[in-house]
Amino acid sequence: MTTQPATTGTTASTAGIPVSTLNLSRTTATAGRVLRQLRHDPRTIALLMLIPCLMLVLLRYVFDGSPHTFDNIGASLLGIFPLITMFLVTSIATLRERTSGTLERLLAMPLGKADLIAGYALAFGILAIIQSALATGLAVWFLGLDVTGSPWLLLLVALLDALLGTALGLFVSAFAASEFQAVQFMPAVIFPQLLLCGLFTPRPQMHPVLEAVSDVLPMSYAVDAMNEVLRHTDVTATFVRDVLIVAGCALLVLVLGAATLRRRTA
Repeated sequence: MTTQPATTGTTASTAGIPVSTLNLSRTTATAGRVLRQLRHDPRTIALLMLIPCLMLVLLRYVFDGSPHTFDNIGASLLGIFPLITMFLVTSIATLRERTSGTLERLLAMPLGKADLIAGYALAFGILAIIQSALATGLAVWFLGLDVTGSPWLLLLVALLDALLGTALGLFVSAFAASEFQAVQFMPAVIFPQLLLCGLFTPRPQMHPVLEAVSDVLPMSYAVDAMNEVLRHTDVTATFVRDVLIVAGCALLVLVLGAATLRRRTA
């Protein structure tokens, strides 16, 4: 009796849906392609890199007569601004791939959904590192943001927030039929988190129902982590919990994005 040799890196099929394991070379190739495309799109690069910095500068001088107020909310917004910009750019860029037919051609090749999503996450993750480093450095060393803890912890949370925005953008792009619809998801996905994250009022002071809702929103833990750095010199157990929750949410949303990714837009 002869047996067929086992193959690695091949694609199996379950109920007509191709399922493949993550392939590192395909993932890095996808990330490289995305970065090359973005290199020729200066407006997107400007949006990613400059807008969070400009918003922080604007915020600093809005509270020019009250530096303490800037210290209180500047750290929180340092994580929120990158999340919003990465959400916008990632959702639109992924949708553009699908509406142009690029995504369908890519998935017709030996490239699985997991490879594609991981490649996008890697590419935008690299940009998120640069974006977060610029925004954190500007806030701490040029705008005088006064934090008790280490600025490197601020950078860590800002980076995780940007990665969470990337994951959310990849996920919601599967449900949009046009770039305009992708932008329309912001009021549904981002704004409720912005209102309930504790930026405007402490979450324990909210209505109990709203506080319970805020407890399951990842942005709440991002703001809590920033506040921990703002008030404590050492890494606290609450900070570790918040960071792990934000990272876990980003990973979960990436998995959901791979599961819901469609080849084309009807």
